[in-house]
Amino acid sequence: MPRIIIREDQGPMEIKIGGESKWLCRCGLSKNQPWCDGSHKKTLDEQPGKLYHYSADGTRREVQQP
Repeated sequence: MPRIIIREDQGPMEIKIGGESKWLCRCGLSKNQPWCDGSHKKTLDEQPGKLYHYSADGTRREVQQP
């Protein structure tokens, strides 16, 4: 079943594990969940207040809100 998940964060969150930095994905686009793979860079030009859909291949389209 498809789900709509609204994410507002565009960048990763740093956590320290054994003194080593790891980065958690907060945009939801990483193919290596829960770790960041840099996919959030696709979101940098999103406009506030607009809703976007990202397909499995990473292409984006704006969703028209009712």
